[in-house]
Amino acid sequence: MIINIIQIVLAVLLVITVLLQQQGSGLSGAFGGEGEFHHTKRGAEKYLFVATIVLSVLFFGTALANIVF
Repeated sequence: MIINIIQIVLAVLLVITVLLQQQGSGLSGAFGGEGEFHHTKRGAEKYLFVATIVLSVLFFGTALANIVF
């Protein structure tokens, strides 16, 4: 029961962090669209990137725990 609540909270936080990330060039960059140079992530952008990875790993872990228990 508690794993379900944790999983719902993690899902909401994961959606928020994904939506807060900067959009970039979208699909046009993948198919030879506007040529942008590579830049490093700094500040809040880097924090959101790391938070997204951590939340996704935690969400995956709770999903596996939900199956096992």
